Amino acid sequence: MSKKTQTSQTEIIITGFGGQGIILTGRILGMSASLGDKKESTLVQAYGPESRGGACNAQVIISDRPIHYPYVNTPKILVAMSQAGYDKFAPALAPDSILLVDQDLVNPENAACDHYAIPSTRMAENLGNKMMANIIMLGFCTAITQAVSSEAAQATIARSVPKGTEERNIEAFNKGFDYGLSTLKGREKRAAGQTGAVLQ
Repeated sequence: MSKKTQTSQTEIIITGFGGQGIILTGRILGMSASLGDKKESTLVQAYGPESRGGACNAQVIISDRPIHYPYVNTPKILVAMSQAGYDKFAPALAPDSILLVDQDLVNPENAACDHYAIPSTRMAENLGNKMMANIIMLGFCTAITQAVSSEAAQATIARSVPKGTEERNIEAFNKGFDYGLSTLKGREKRAAGQTGAVLQ
């Protein structure tokens, strides 16, 4: 039996502006992978000149093996919640990368890869708390990419958000997750040549 030399490693960049909970999203992803899914993970966070309103990003690597270099060069997954963040990291995308955007905040023009869009900020406003847009996006990302398991993400969210808001944040995660599943289903139908309601 030949030994598997291919390491399964997923490199992720989450980008947006300060105040969107970008770093928290990265932390939840990394913790979900290590504590929930028993994988290796690293998190590198970077802020722009001002934290609130300035550009920030979280770089997460999830792997089956020890990670020796924690910085992401070519993201397998890019989650963009601001146009400036998208513009900064879009050149690093490869044709087989996965791009996820907040469709009201990012126009992924000339993206090198396939992209998926969700109105996460609008959905959070409809839930009565704009600050949960990052958790909705996390649910969407989990459904589309399966970078972490839904169970691990929900357990980590419950540990990571302010006391008393656990239920509402898990509801937000599930809204994003369901939207992601519907998006995938819609694409499958289109690929199979069936007509049906198309989620935008």
